[in-house]
Amino acid sequence: MTVPLVPVAVIASQWFVRRYYANGPGLGRAIGTGLLTALIASAVSAATLYGFARAASPILLERNAVEARQILQGARSYYLKQPGGAKQYELEQQALGGPTKPEGLAQDEFVKKMLLGFLFAIPGGIFLRK
Repeated sequence: MTVPLVPVAVIASQWFVRRYYANGPGLGRAIGTGLLTALIASAVSAATLYGFARAASPILLERNAVEARQILQGARSYYLKQPGGAKQYELEQQALGGPTKPEGLAQDEFVKKMLLGFLFAIPGGIFLRK
């Protein structure tokens, strides 16, 4: 649910910087603002997830991973009916074998949101440079 927040924050910060400068912020400032916003938003998100994961017991984290695997097993027939579904099912299964410790979860969260923020920061900076 929090994945769209980073791109929204990036574009919003670039838009506010565009409004702040009368002649536009220029390409460097626009992209730099987006990249800095992506970095800060990703760090805050990862730190928050780390805090929640540390507060939860390791038993709950492991149970969550087991339940996610069970849900994927239940949806297996749906995946196999789709074109390319077997490949997608395998990718999902590999993704569920990912981190279950707070540090790993936070690092995964940071990297994914940072990449998504960068993907929006560069075109957003180009478009909003004026």
